[in-house]
Amino acid sequence: MEVSKPQLLLKRAVNVKAIVTTLWKEEVQQQLQTQINQVDQQLQQLDMEGQRAISAIQKQSIQPPGPQVQQQIDNIQIQVNQRKSELLEQKNLSLQNLQQVQFLELDQEVNQFQMEGFFRVEPGDNLISKMQVEVVLRDGVVEEIRGDI
Repeated sequence: MEVSKPQLLLKRAVNVKAIVTTLWKEEVQQQLQTQINQVDQQLQQLDMEGQRAISAIQKQSIQPPGPQVQQQIDNIQIQVNQRKSELLEQKNLSLQNLQQVQFLELDQEVNQFQMEGFFRVEPGDNLISKMQVEVVLRDGVVEEIRGDI
């Protein structure tokens, strides 16, 4: 009769890497360009909404606007400018990433993302080596699994 060893099910972070191919570069560049275009649209929409809100306040108030009305207008402008700053920061990050992708060499490995996976451990296992697992993709297809599964 065989005595079973105690086991434990644990969760680990699994690094997913991509091998740079022409197809991968095209897809990533397209995704980044789409993000940049979306940010541009959000910026335009933000400007229009801000102007609309300010116009609505101005129409409802007496002329010239009093200090309270001017404070409302200033607050809207501050909020619009803060959101614009956030969006421009996003856009700049995407532009930097786009530039970096263009300079990547084919067959180079790059970190793509991390995901979680479960694994079993039992007495005698090397926990450190079981925690270090990578999946390598080529055009979305698993090419290699590295580490102690």
